[in-house]
Order: sequence, then C-alpha cells, then structure tokens
Amino acid sequence: MSAAPGDYSAQLAAYAAGLRLDDVPPHVVDRARECIIDTIAIGRRGRTTPWGQIAIAHASEAGIGLSRMISANDVLLAPEQAAFVNGLLSHALELDSLRKPGAGVHPGAIVVAAALAAAQDRQASGRVFMEGVIAGFEVLMRIGAATQHSAEPRGFHAPGLTGPFGAAAAAGRIFGFDAVTMNSAFGIAGSMSAGLMQFAVEGQGAMVKRLHIGRAAQNGLFAARLAERGFSGPHQILEGEKGFLATYCEKYRLETLTEGLGEAWETLNLCLKRYPCHITAHTPIYAVECWQAELDLKPEDVANITVHGTSRMAEMNGVKAPTDPAMANYSIPFSVACALTGAAADPASFDPAKLGARKVRELAAKIDVVSDGRKSHSDWMTRSVLTCTNGRVFEREVSDFPGTPSCPLSMDDLRARFTIMTGQNPDEDPERLFERLCSLEQASRIDWIH
Repeated sequence: MSAAPGDYSAQLAAYAAGLRLDDVPPHVVDRARECIIDTIAIGRRGRTTPWGQIAIAHASEAGIGLSRMISANDVLLAPEQAAFVNGLLSHALELDSLRKPGAGVHPGAIVVAAALAAAQDRQASGRVFMEGVIAGFEVLMRIGAATQHSAEPRGFHAPGLTGPFGAAAAAGRIFGFDAVTMNSAFGIAGSMSAGLMQFAVEGQGAMVKRLHIGRAAQNGLFAARLAERGFSGPHQILEGEKGFLATYCEKYRLETLTEGLGEAWETLNLCLKRYPCHITAHTPIYAVECWQAELDLKPEDVANITVHGTSRMAEMNGVKAPTDPAMANYSIPFSVACALTGAAADPASFDPAKLGARKVRELAAKIDVVSDGRKSHSDWMTRSVLTCTNGRVFEREVSDFPGTPSCPLSMDDLRARFTIMTGQNPDEDPERLFERLCSLEQASRIDWIH
C-alpha cells in the first residue's frame, strides 16, 4: 500500500504488515529474543502474586481455545483471555521491560503476551511469532516516543494507552494482515486505550496498574481479531484531529512515528529491568548495590539516603510508608530499603510481606526523595547521597544499570536471571526451557511455551 507523506498511521501499518525476519539485522533479533526469554521468566514467577492468582482463577473459568497462560500448561483459553493473563503476569512483579529513554511503554508484558496468545491460537511457527513480536515492538515504541511521555501528567497511565497498538501490530503480523487491515486494527485499538493514574496519587488500589497492562495486551489482540473479520476503524487514528496523539497528549511529535522505519530499530532501545520495582527506583538501588560492593554497606550503617531525582519521582514515588502491596514497589524509599535488606535482583527481597517488617520500615523512613527541578517523565537519572552513621558521606550519580541498552545483560546474566524466576517448581527444568527459547526461530510451533 502506498501512503501520502502525512498518513502516519497507514505508513506504520504497512511497515508492520510487511515485516519479515530476513530483513531484520541479527543483533536486533537477538535483542528481541532476550526480551521474550525475560518476559516468559517473569510471567512464570508472576503467578505467585495475589493479583496473578486472581487473574489465573478468573481466566480459567472463561472459554476454551488453543492459547496457554504463561505458568499454566493445563488450561487452554481463547486468545484474548490468554493475552490478558500473560500480560498481567508479566507485569505482576513490576519487573518487565521498558524503553530507554522512557516512553510509557511495556514491550515485553504487552507485545510478547499478545503475540504468544495469537501465535498459539494459529499454531504459528517460532519464526512468525518472532516477526510479530518485532513488528509490535517497533510500532509500540515509536508511538510511545511520539507521545513525548506527555499523557501521564494529564492523569492517563501511558502503557494502557499505547499498549493496544503494539499488541494489535504483533497479532496482525502473525495473522498475515495486509496494510489496510492492519490499519483498521490500529483504528480499533485506538478506541481500546485506557488507564488512569489515580492509584498513584491515592496510594491504594494499585492492582489496577497490573490490569492496565493485561488489558492492553488483550485489547490489541481483540482489535486485530475484529479487523480480521472485516470490522473497520479510523485510518488516521494516530495523527487525526481527534485521534490518539491529539486527544491524550499535551505535546507530541508525529514525525517520530515513521522516521527511519526499517533502518533505525526501536527494538534496540529495549531496557530489561534489573529489580522488581518501579523504574524510578532502579538508579538509586544500583547506587546502593555499588556501595554494598565497594563499602560493604550494611543496613545499620545508613543514617540517611537522599535521592535527588525528577519532580515526578518526588511527587509520585516518594511515599515512605506504603500500605498497598501493589503500591509498595512504586515507592522509591520502600524499594531501596528492600534492596538494603536482601538480594536486590531476587523478587523475594521485595515480597509485599515486608510492608510490615520493622527493619524495612525503619530504613524507608531514612530515605528521602527530593526534586532537582527536572520535569521529565523519561529521565531516570538520580543522584543519591548516602550519610553513614559514622558521619561519612558518599554520593553517586547513576543513569544506567545492567539491562539498559548501553549496558546489556550477558547471556550468563540472562540465564541466571531466568533460573531465579523459573526455578520455583521442582518438576520443571528451567535450563531446558531456556535452551529451547534461545533457538525459538527454529520451532515449528510454540505451544510448548507456557
């Protein structure tokens, strides 16, 4: 399909529909595969959370199909239901992938979740699944970047808004859409965007944050299934006068949607999170990890830690005594305190049960989050100042950590992380699953992924 220069939605749809793995550089495929492996691992660990258990129980009562939930091999669901649970489980620990610089997107928990359900429903090959995932990543992250992360200051939760487009792109590619049908799927997905930030300012009810991700995966797949049956949607949903960007965003840049398509790979901007908490806590926690290694820092050595970050961090992530379990890992003080008292890379260290632990609460009370004047929602850099009980003061500025595009995980790191996430069931073989996922493109079907 040819498109006029201003038809951004049509151009992006045509690109997603036409993406083939032969046209994708090997290092881009590798990065996508890493995200898939990481998402599957996180989803399997996510089944242990209260919200994960609720989602599994709810979906298990739904209709029968051919798609599997991550972590549940014995239940077959309609693809939309599987996408919902996959997305929610993959976001259950606040550990799933993002884009760096931040753009209000969760590529793994939304795109991989939807693509997995779609590919299993159609008994597609690992190669087609991978094509769908990369198409979804490229669409999702371009839309997220185009918003300039300006939807959340208005009260919208960005991943719930952008996510359906990425999920629709992934499913549409797996279904073999042409450009026109893909654009209809985008048009429908635009009416499925949803998510509000009230949980963050209210300090409770943060289970809905998990819901937003699961629904984004579900809604994008639903949009693609409707489009496949001939249901139509607006063809300028992204750039239109009453379209997605103009309606939800305080500011945006249309050109970002299509610049460098097929040459500048957004997939390379994937960030694999290091800790099971909100991304705003990652840089101060990494500072703490460095101090632990360099200074042999112990919890009892901390008199105070002051985290200098963006206004968003101070206003929305600075709660010292969260009471909502799902809200706890949205709190920088609580998350840093958990990292000080356990292995930061292990979700067990951030167990919601620690909300009542006196040691953690006392440490969190010593951690302050203050604004350094930056207004950005996309900048994760922090400057942490540690004052020790002996009076010594240390300072560390952190922008990157292992897992970011400039500091990717090694294969050994990824394997170790996978084992931590999936090694809870003695009847399962994490190493075998890891090896199969490493050669995903050679699989004739992927119904073994769960």
